Amino acid sequence: MELPENPNKDNNGYESAEKIILRWDSTASEEAREKMIFETDRHEADRYLQAVDEIQRSLSNASISNNNNAAAAAVDDQSKVNSTIQIAMARLEDEFRNILMTHSSALETDSLFDPSSSSFSTPSHHELEEDDAVSNEDNSHDDLLQLQLQHCESSDSSTYRSTSSIREVDLMPAEAVSDLQAIAMRMISSGYLRECIQVYGSVRKSAIDSSFRKLGIEKLSIGDIQRLEWVALESKIRRWIRAAKVCIRILFASEKKLCEQIFECVGTNIDDACFMETVKGPAIQLFNFAEAISISRRSPEKLFKILDLHDALMDLLPDIESVFDSKSSDSIRVQAAEILSRLAEAARGILSEFEGAILREPSRVPVPGGTIHPLTRYVMNYISLISDYKQTLIELIMSKPSTGSRYSGDQSTPDMEFAELEGKTPLALHLIWIIVVLQFNLEGKSKHYRDASLAHLFIMNNVHYIVQKVKGSPELREMIGDDYLRKLTGKFRQAATSYQRATWVSVLYCLRDEGLHVSGSFSSGVSKSALRERFKTFNAMLEEVHRTQTTWLIPDTQLREELRISISEKLIPAYRSFLGRFRSHIESGKHPENYIKYSVEDLETAVLDFFEGFPVSHQNLRRRSQ
Repeated sequence: MELPENPNKDNNGYESAEKIILRWDSTASEEAREKMIFETDRHEADRYLQAVDEIQRSLSNASISNNNNAAAAAVDDQSKVNSTIQIAMARLEDEFRNILMTHSSALETDSLFDPSSSSFSTPSHHELEEDDAVSNEDNSHDDLLQLQLQHCESSDSSTYRSTSSIREVDLMPAEAVSDLQAIAMRMISSGYLRECIQVYGSVRKSAIDSSFRKLGIEKLSIGDIQRLEWVALESKIRRWIRAAKVCIRILFASEKKLCEQIFECVGTNIDDACFMETVKGPAIQLFNFAEAISISRRSPEKLFKILDLHDALMDLLPDIESVFDSKSSDSIRVQAAEILSRLAEAARGILSEFEGAILREPSRVPVPGGTIHPLTRYVMNYISLISDYKQTLIELIMSKPSTGSRYSGDQSTPDMEFAELEGKTPLALHLIWIIVVLQFNLEGKSKHYRDASLAHLFIMNNVHYIVQKVKGSPELREMIGDDYLRKLTGKFRQAATSYQRATWVSVLYCLRDEGLHVSGSFSSGVSKSALRERFKTFNAMLEEVHRTQTTWLIPDTQLREELRISISEKLIPAYRSFLGRFRSHIESGKHPENYIKYSVEDLETAVLDFFEGFPVSHQNLRRRSQ
């Protein structure tokens, strides 16, 4: 080993450095235990760092003795330097921890608000729109999560800032960063890399935990999440989406920036090692929530929140890949991509299972009055919401639905021929198939009505509702298409015609001339007994129709009015004509009021009672004026 040029100078430098190191040995001095070097004055901190540098130089020279040839002395000197280095490193570790803890706290969210940021705009339509059945909840805590962070201009450019949605913030003041960097360089060069990383990771993880608590991110295992009721999970999903944006684009990105500032110039990949030590656990905790949802039991009500999660994660994926861009963070990127894939598969599975559930929906009790069935409302509200997620689902739904065929002979599955729907996307075909399946189920339910007229009214009401829901959603109407919409319109109009035939053909049959004339003169050969029976039959049938069909319900005002007008257009002229032809034959006999009970005006009024959904006594049919 080459001798130093001025051994005495080296000895003096080491001894001076050693005194400074020992003076701040917290195991030997009360003052050293109570004070922190970097909290005193700048000069003393610089002196201590210089002393550490001197000790490190002495260690590398492997001697502080004038007699470098004396082996025993060299061993003693080496041991002495090692001991001093250990004391210095223990002190620096304490200083490193103290600086980190002094400047580590949860993000001050209020001060970071930036309403101009497009990346943290108000919640999307899907985040705000809730099903009618779910009551509104207090979202005051969610306001905290709608963070919009000011872009922090920094002189330190970083290669990972590839997406404009990332917003870095300075987590520590520049002076603290400089001190941490100076300490880290000396600890790592002395072989204390592991200790440095462990201290850094433990303190910064604690700060991230505080930020997580502010953002409403709970420490729940996958099992804990899957045991929660879905209603409770819905609000947690909304909160998670907003919190995840903050975590990826701000919190984790800023942590990476801090690691780069402190460790980038120290050694290869050390900054990344510290970053992963800090954020890997919190990142896994964050993604475990989405993973638990992606593998949970499937049910129709979960689809839209799963799509919200999918959209949010898809939107975040470029930022995740940008922040976690190193080889050591592969697992984070892979986990995010796998969760995204499972969410997509869950959405496809739920849609398929929803179709099957509609087909098998077992309720057999007819809805009173032939009104809109709850299943119809549920399904149409559901697919209206599906259409709101059109862009996402068009990408996810790539295959046609599994349907029946008119040639299959399977009576338990409706027919649907794709040749008639050429050019439709797979998603559009699924939506049409859902409507086909719904109608098939409704046809089965209509058979449980004993009155054929009510069965037709039931089909009319429900198919009309389907048409109105399709017309009311531009997105849904575009996918369903006007051709299929016309087919649906024709179906409810046909049901209306079938209702009128079932109800009114027999009533109007009473107002025919056939059977009233005896052989001979047409004008004078009227059988009064037959005519009286005809009026009695008409009155009885009208009263029965009035009694029953006032309790039937057509919820849509326009449809109700249209059907009443259609009934009046057939009934009123026929009755007026019949009355005009035969009134004199009845009025010339005894008790004409027993046969001609109602005027034309009475019938016009009676028709207005129909389809209101509550009973009206036939006594309310105003009697003909005497």
